[in-house]
Amino acid sequence: MAETVLSMARSLVGSAISKATSAAAHEASLLLGVQKDIWYIKDELKTMQAFLRAAEVMKKKDELLKVWAEQIRDLSYDIEDCLDEFKVHIESQNLFYQMVKLRKRHLIATQIRNLKSRVEEVSSRNSRYNLVKPISSSNEDDMDCYAEDIRNQSTSNVDETELVGFSDSKIRLLELISANVNNGPTKVICVVGMGGLGKTALSRKIFESKEDIGKNFPCNAWITVSQSFNRIELLKDMIRQFLGSNSLDQVLQELQGKMVVQIPHLSDYLRKKLKEKRYFVVLDDLWSLDAWNWINDIAFPKNNNKGSRIVVTTRDVGLAEKCTTTSLVYHLEHLQMNDAITLLLRKTNRTHEDMGTNKNMQKIVEQIVNKCGRLPLAILTIGAVLATKQVLEWEKFYKQLPSELESNPSLQALRRMVTLGYNHLPSHLKSCFLYLSIFPEDFEIKRSRLVDRWIAEGFVRAKVGMTTKDVGDSYFNELINRSMIQRSRVGIEGKIKSCRVHDIMRDITVSISREENFVFLPVHDGSNLAQENTHHIALHGSMSCKTGLDWSIIRSLAIFGDRPNNLAHTICSNKFRMLRVLDLEDVKFLITQKDFNNIALLRHLKYLSFGRIFSSCIYTLPRSIGKLHGLQTLNMSSTYIATLPTEISKLQCLRTLRCTRVSNNNNFSIKHPVKCLTNTMCLPNIFTPSVSSDNRAKQIAELHMATKSCWSESYSVKVPKGIGKLGELQILEHVDIRRTSTSAIQELAQLSKLTKLSVTTKGSTEEKCKILYRAIQRLCSLQSLRVDAEGSSGNGTLKCLDSISYPPLLLKTLKLYGDLEEMPNWIEQLSHLMKFYLLGSKLKEGKTMLILGALPNLMLLCLSLDAYLGENLVFRTGAFQKLRTLWFDKLDQLREIRFENDSSPLLEKIGIRYCRLEIGIIGISNLMRLKEITLGYRVKVGYLGQLEREVGTHPNRPVLRMEEDRSCHDLRRDGKGSAVEMDATEPLPEPES
Repeated sequence: MAETVLSMARSLVGSAISKATSAAAHEASLLLGVQKDIWYIKDELKTMQAFLRAAEVMKKKDELLKVWAEQIRDLSYDIEDCLDEFKVHIESQNLFYQMVKLRKRHLIATQIRNLKSRVEEVSSRNSRYNLVKPISSSNEDDMDCYAEDIRNQSTSNVDETELVGFSDSKIRLLELISANVNNGPTKVICVVGMGGLGKTALSRKIFESKEDIGKNFPCNAWITVSQSFNRIELLKDMIRQFLGSNSLDQVLQELQGKMVVQIPHLSDYLRKKLKEKRYFVVLDDLWSLDAWNWINDIAFPKNNNKGSRIVVTTRDVGLAEKCTTTSLVYHLEHLQMNDAITLLLRKTNRTHEDMGTNKNMQKIVEQIVNKCGRLPLAILTIGAVLATKQVLEWEKFYKQLPSELESNPSLQALRRMVTLGYNHLPSHLKSCFLYLSIFPEDFEIKRSRLVDRWIAEGFVRAKVGMTTKDVGDSYFNELINRSMIQRSRVGIEGKIKSCRVHDIMRDITVSISREENFVFLPVHDGSNLAQENTHHIALHGSMSCKTGLDWSIIRSLAIFGDRPNNLAHTICSNKFRMLRVLDLEDVKFLITQKDFNNIALLRHLKYLSFGRIFSSCIYTLPRSIGKLHGLQTLNMSSTYIATLPTEISKLQCLRTLRCTRVSNNNNFSIKHPVKCLTNTMCLPNIFTPSVSSDNRAKQIAELHMATKSCWSESYSVKVPKGIGKLGELQILEHVDIRRTSTSAIQELAQLSKLTKLSVTTKGSTEEKCKILYRAIQRLCSLQSLRVDAEGSSGNGTLKCLDSISYPPLLLKTLKLYGDLEEMPNWIEQLSHLMKFYLLGSKLKEGKTMLILGALPNLMLLCLSLDAYLGENLVFRTGAFQKLRTLWFDKLDQLREIRFENDSSPLLEKIGIRYCRLEIGIIGISNLMRLKEITLGYRVKVGYLGQLEREVGTHPNRPVLRMEEDRSCHDLRRDGKGSAVEMDATEPLPEPES
């Protein structure tokens, strides 16, 4: 795949150019005598980049060019590594010390000169072998020459008559087309979905429908646009289909005297003829906005008022929304499970009866359909192969599918269909997309985790007026819009929180990554010999890298399973000296203090994340962490770290700092001293049976130090004085205000870029709380705030929140946990607030609902743990105009929830748990958008039958979900009773999900 190598090389060259420019501009490069060499390297790389771009445009695919691109790719990696070493050297000590350290000076200078020689050699090969010539013609049509029609080859295997499950989609699309409307402006309808979903097949069914299209549109055409098209030939094809072959012959004859048939001649003729006609056209497989703008401007008349229709099929949601209004974009969904199974059985010449009598067949059919992601093209292509095999062979084929996708000619059409979308990605997105092959199959990938890793790897380029985080988010959104990844979890505000990669897409992505030598994934067949120059490693399950791997050039390491044998002694060692990303968030082994004592050896580290609950036994962060000057993300979840060292203030590039301590561990709680002592004494038997006797004493000491941290109930950490020096910090979680010094709390006000802050004030003095709230007032970029004073009385409560006069006006999420009694007046100033969580607030009836109901953008409201002490919760007319989700949890005093007319017009979901609503839920008929009411654990409702009847007659047909038997929710069957008790150890709900 020469085009893949070309684009990857071009992406890496761009990153190397950026680093070379920065290094050459530094004073140290002049003093080291290498400035001219670095400038030369940068200039040559820019020339190579231009030639690579030209080769991509010309669609050159010869093997010699591929080898040259691979050499540029490897050279770019080495240049980046060398310049990163140079950067660490000049940042690690003062300039004078750099100069007197002669050995290091000489080594760096020698490496740069050697790289210059390699650059000269690689550059000369282009001219020596005449690999790529500059583009000489500016004629756009020369650039639009026909490429191999990959798409037609792949879709030729799909017979529309075989497809099932499209009936509802056809009806919906016809409703949007509204073919019976005989006048009005031309309407554009877009059908969107990932490749192979059936967009073309569905549109073809519509197009060939004589009853709907044939009799309503005298002129119709089917135009396949694809990635490359010849503009003159496309116009000829449109004239031929719209007006007939005779019309095309006539216009060509009229233009016979012209030297060259020009686009304006054909477009003028077409627009003139279509102006008074009612036409229907499908533009299939549109890839770019430029192509749409050109076709729309040059082919279709502007003032056609005959009710003409244009149907566009595309993979790109963003492109579709630029072609038409959002209401006319139809998102084609994957097949339902039953339809997908029916399609596979039909293609393999089997029946449901065959599957019913063979349980093994039923299991493997479901596995194959899930593997195909209920994607019609994948099911039909794989089904065609299975049709030639016995059912007993299907399981073996299923297990070998990733390798079959690489080698089986019958599956090449499916592979080409997927790679077509990859090849169309801009170069900066290709590295980002291939990076997804690091994650396991069917893994839910958090947006923040992925974007932070992209940034750490250097895949995200800065843009004027945007932070790198904003740019990374735009990359993520673009991959979603291009249907390369699938949204998994979406926040109430519409922001995509996580994604997944389609199984077939991932298999092919892994294959491309292997070809590109981009990611190394050990496999179970024993062929774990790593390729030369692999830079990213992901270990899944119990896999280990066996041989042939140069650890010194590894840039990222992610472990999703057991501890590899290669890392039996320690994770942080000098052999990982070029490591930028260390992701241990999903390990299934105990991470010990020993693993991180030598963290300073990883001088290039930019991303460090470790620890799910009980997966780490780390009780202190080494002071040497301050040597990691490039660290951007430090995520330490569920550790025993109680205090951050002062050296943390040296991490000037740090953007994310998350620290969550293990607390309230029942096994080691000082509330149960006998149990605590017993378990502490038993630690050696629990954790160290496999540890050698030489290390056992030290290991036991570490475990005792770690578990001692559990004796504090706080999950937050003490931050040091100097925290205000972290000028790039955007996320800070979780700060223990009680143990943090007053001066450090004051310094929080200096974090001007902070967007997310979480603090615990339990046990703090009133003075400290007021200092904290004064600091919060100055955080003008803050969008998310959590203040936890749970269990406090007097000192450390939330009552002094009233001292805030000027709240951060950009706040979108606010979580307050603790006693308030009265709603602070400044809450009504939060015009951007979307999500508000109130827990244990003990708010009284009065102005509470008036303030909440007036918030103009509030979408989610959660009241939990006696946050509200009133008996009646009334949603007044005109209030809560944007509210979509309501969650009530353990409100012991609450007896009635009432919705007045024109209240909460957008409300979709209501969730209730641990409540006793004697009067019930009144007025749901006023909630026109209502979709779901959930009665959770230990919810009692008066007049439940009436609620069921109102739900049943509601025009929006909402669902009433009961998590227990109906009789458990019906208050009339329960007698008087008392307020329900809630298990205090049960985790709080996540209403947004």
